[in-house]
Amino acid sequence: MEYRRLGASGAVVSSLALGTMTFGDEADEATSRAIMQDYVAAGGNFFDTANVYSQGLSEEIVGRWLADHPTEAAGVVLTTKARFPMGDGPNDLGLSRINLRKALEASLRRLKVEHIDLYQMHAWDALTPIDETLRFLDDAISAGKIGYYGFSNFLGWQLTKAVHRSRALGLAAPVTLQPQYNLLVRDIEFEIVPAAEDAGIGLLPWSPLGGGWLTGKYQRDATPSGASRLGDNPDRGMEAYGPRNAQERTWAILDAVKKVAEGHGASMAQVALAWLAARPAVTSVLLGARSREQLADNLAAADLRLSAEDMALLTEVSAPLHNVYPYGTQADRQRHRNISGGR
Repeated sequence: MEYRRLGASGAVVSSLALGTMTFGDEADEATSRAIMQDYVAAGGNFFDTANVYSQGLSEEIVGRWLADHPTEAAGVVLTTKARFPMGDGPNDLGLSRINLRKALEASLRRLKVEHIDLYQMHAWDALTPIDETLRFLDDAISAGKIGYYGFSNFLGWQLTKAVHRSRALGLAAPVTLQPQYNLLVRDIEFEIVPAAEDAGIGLLPWSPLGGGWLTGKYQRDATPSGASRLGDNPDRGMEAYGPRNAQERTWAILDAVKKVAEGHGASMAQVALAWLAARPAVTSVLLGARSREQLADNLAAADLRLSAEDMALLTEVSAPLHNVYPYGTQADRQRHRNISGGR
């Protein structure tokens, strides 16, 4: 397992993180505990959960495992999130001081810990001033309840605003951003990745396998079925990766992933994960396993080294779609210049 710095912080995490959204839902507690044990045994040290996963049950399952395995728990870097509703009241969601105070205390209780290493804001809150959120997070760090903080699902301008407001206010700065990112969904490379690189923010991609598409489980002439992060709706499954006129891109990507996988004697999932882990600004890729077998296959990506030719093929075939402007060749030329001058 490879280890990397958590953004610009001094913390070190494994390049493959264990996502626990399946815990208490698609994976029962016995399976979830076995998954955690296998992950740690493989050298992983980065657990990712959230208060809304199974309405708190995921955190509870993780907390019970940590309490029962103090030796292994001592080496775990633990992250959870807050933002989405955990109640029906007007202050039971969002990034206000009121909700974050309640959410943090509840997560600490469910996880059976006194300190959370990385506390992530699950999404932007248009009603709460960002200064209020940042001051709460800085206070939580000073109180010893969290070590670092980050964001999830923020747009580029939202991330940049938060970074610069934290600096202007003299507060602790964010260290991570958790976006959707995979071979099928690369739109974040237009604005979000450059914003993260500029600020020294580490990316923690979720849905690295595109809701199962990048595992090869779906075929051109077959209707998608079965559980995935995108659900069972076949239209939703494909439409998530572009309009109907862009679906040939999806199949071209899958064909390329399959070709590379066959060349390495690896699974398509391993190839997709290895490509993503090698992308700029990526700190750790979230694995969302429903079974020990699925986790074992995904963890093997840590030992897969794609050649420069493999990376070039996958990067070229999966190039994100864009309009003529403000993205594209012409617009890109306007953002750069030759040091020697000229037209």
